[in-house]
Amino acid sequence: MEDAKSLRSNFIWDFIDEDIRAGKNGGRVHTRFPPEPNGYLHIGHTKAMYVDFVTAQRYGGLCNLRFDDTNPAKEETEFVEGIMDDIRWLGFSWDGGLFFASEYYEKCYEYAVDLIRRGLAYVDELTQEQMREYRGTLTEPGKNSPWRDRPAEESLRLFEEMRAGRHPEGRYVLRAKIDMASPNINMRDPVLYRILYKEHHRTGKTWCIYPMYDFAHPIGDALEGITHSLCSLEYEDHRPLYDWVVRVCGFENPPRQIEFARLNLTRTVMSKRYLRRLVEEGYVAGWDDPRMPTLAGMRRRGYTPEAVRDFIERAGISKADSVVDLALLEHCVREHLGDIAPRAMAVLRPLKVTLTNWPEGRTEDIVLENHPAHPEMGVHTAPFGRTLYIEQDDFMLNPPKKFFRLFPGGEVRLKGAYIIRCDECVQDEDGRVVELRCSVDMQSRSGSEGAGRKVKGTLHWVSAESAVPFTARLYEPLLREDGELGEEEVVDRKDFIARLNPASLNVLEGCMAEPWLAEARIGDRFQFLRMGYFCKDPDDTVFNRIVELKDSFKKAIGK
Repeated sequence: MEDAKSLRSNFIWDFIDEDIRAGKNGGRVHTRFPPEPNGYLHIGHTKAMYVDFVTAQRYGGLCNLRFDDTNPAKEETEFVEGIMDDIRWLGFSWDGGLFFASEYYEKCYEYAVDLIRRGLAYVDELTQEQMREYRGTLTEPGKNSPWRDRPAEESLRLFEEMRAGRHPEGRYVLRAKIDMASPNINMRDPVLYRILYKEHHRTGKTWCIYPMYDFAHPIGDALEGITHSLCSLEYEDHRPLYDWVVRVCGFENPPRQIEFARLNLTRTVMSKRYLRRLVEEGYVAGWDDPRMPTLAGMRRRGYTPEAVRDFIERAGISKADSVVDLALLEHCVREHLGDIAPRAMAVLRPLKVTLTNWPEGRTEDIVLENHPAHPEMGVHTAPFGRTLYIEQDDFMLNPPKKFFRLFPGGEVRLKGAYIIRCDECVQDEDGRVVELRCSVDMQSRSGSEGAGRKVKGTLHWVSAESAVPFTARLYEPLLREDGELGEEEVVDRKDFIARLNPASLNVLEGCMAEPWLAEARIGDRFQFLRMGYFCKDPDDTVFNRIVELKDSFKKAIGK
């Protein structure tokens, strides 16, 4: 991993530099990454992860992993384990320790009781609808609840009864007593606790009241000695409440909250709630479906952690919201794979080629380099015989000008092997070309004395006798672009289901690969010559296309 100190600075690090110069926290930097275990992490979370972990590395500090498990209705141990796997995959470690918000439930309860005693919190019994009505609007102040001035002794008794499970969900909540006329709606007596009869993935049925995130999170930060609480821009309006909580709870040297813009990516679903819907309603095969922007999906598709980190670095850390082109992420993946992925030959849509002048039963081993720029990666051999497969798209009956592939009477070189000429094509009753009958220039083998004859086209190929069949899964973005929607769909463009791309997955059966790929293990990545980068999937005999060879990002920036 790149040295964090060598990375270009950003406004967060400028703030931290100011704190260090001012002698705050004794020069110490301690961050935390606080995911909620109600789903798998997606590419948007990667930005937050990067900010938290790399910031700690830059200043020689520590970063905690703390699961925000304050909503047992949607949280599962499966997601806890998946998130930890994702963090490790990206190359980060929680050297500051592993924590759960649920570890602080007792402390949060004690702080809440103290606030009630001091007249800073009260038990309210407005319904959710009434609470919204009383809350006011952005232009109109809220109004006090009829129970706002409930005696502290009564609120304490009710709060204890809430903990003891004596009241149904929705009957009571605990609210902070701040200011119902505040211009910041988050400060209008926010809810601190609610009743929830859900079994917790760690505490079981011990609790039936749970603290809200805006209460538990600052307490967790302060208890762990976090110096800088880095979070996305949506929490900027919550910062006064964060500061209020740590102040009234009596923490000295409280954390400093700093907000940064979330990562938004074109044609990508960036809401965990929406991703959950895709999974639960069967639009995708699971959280690790390679079309998903989850790290689990990207890992299965074949993205590399180095490419993902490079993408986050290039996208930058800023205060202003922006949308990053998906092409930049694909460019980073393509650039890294171009350097590390061995080359192999595979035919996705096979067309049979018979070499009519090649001796029956004769086979030659063609030596192929594993990577043209890295001779240290070695070579492998591919058998060459009388019957081969090439790509259907590499032959045309009536080609346009400058078509340098195969056509009747045309010649091409087969990669690493011989020059062949198409003498005849066989068509079925529907007129589809099903076989090419070609002749070989036996003096033209690559690397031989007679190999000097030049032709303009070079094709990849696979020997039919030794070919390894496989299934290729080709992916496109999950969402269509606005320009691809029909008039009747434009009205619903904000409905992400209406924008789902029906061509996001194309499954090709009957693909053929050279025998070397029979040795591929799950997760192995290759460049299939002229076809793109592919990764061996956990499903037997399946290869996922990671990205195409064509780089739309380079084209867009004129490179």
